[in-house]
Amino acid sequence: MNRILMVCKGNICRSPLAQDLLASKASKAHLYWLIDSAGTGNWHIGKLPDQRSIKVAESNDLDITDQRARQFSKDDFSKFDHIYVMEKENQKIVLSMAPSEKDQSKVELIMNELYPGQNLDVPDPFHDGKEQFDQVFKVLNQVTDEMIKKYRVPICDSGIPLIL
Repeated sequence: MNRILMVCKGNICRSPLAQDLLASKASKAHLYWLIDSAGTGNWHIGKLPDQRSIKVAESNDLDITDQRARQFSKDDFSKFDHIYVMEKENQKIVLSMAPSEKDQSKVELIMNELYPGQNLDVPDPFHDGKEQFDQVFKVLNQVTDEMIKKYRVPICDSGIPLIL
């Protein structure tokens, strides 16, 4: 089972969208993955995602209203195999909390799934309008498609992973 964490600043805009996009795609593909999200900041803990994220999700047949913002913690390194950050600022914070080099190797900029080695940020739409939220959704939709391809392990009819 893949255990994947999405991380942004406040856990109310980008990471909730990435979480639900990937979870929805994994479920449709009958992949049993643990997918969660968190923020590096603590100012939104316990709050719903931003209303603009909720609306862009709803307009794409997703419901993120069951999510509540939480802050990334050092314990997340033991709970997750892959930690995807939305921007270099998040990456720097998360890497500074890593207990070991092995844990540091779990941290990756999410945009590198689409553009390997380019270290691009997913723009933070918080201070922008609907168009920026739509653009972020579009980019995260593409990224999560790539993640499904990358981490998918074929399952035979008996539910046992196939070794290719």
